[in-house]
Amino acid sequence: MSSARDDTVGPVSATMHRAKAHARAAHVTVGQVRHDAGGGTQIDCSCGMVLTNGPEWSLDEHIRLHRAEARYVALSRVAPAGMPRLVPVGADRLPR
Repeated sequence: MSSARDDTVGPVSATMHRAKAHARAAHVTVGQVRHDAGGGTQIDCSCGMVLTNGPEWSLDEHIRLHRAEARYVALSRVAPAGMPRLVPVGADRLPR
């Protein structure tokens, strides 16, 4: 791995930093965990989505996935065209 650095752009662009910070701020759990009669648990996200446990995942896992997806979508929207991606995304298929 090369240690060379392009000094014309910082290690994290301001645009990508802002997108990540906005996603973090827009997806926080709010209120108290609710329990239903069937053993389910749920909590609200500040974005309006209700996060739940399921037959094969915990509430914590859903919260972590939700936050990761929010960061992915936010960063994908502002990532420079042509940036190599783990999951290739064409310009016509960017997340909305």
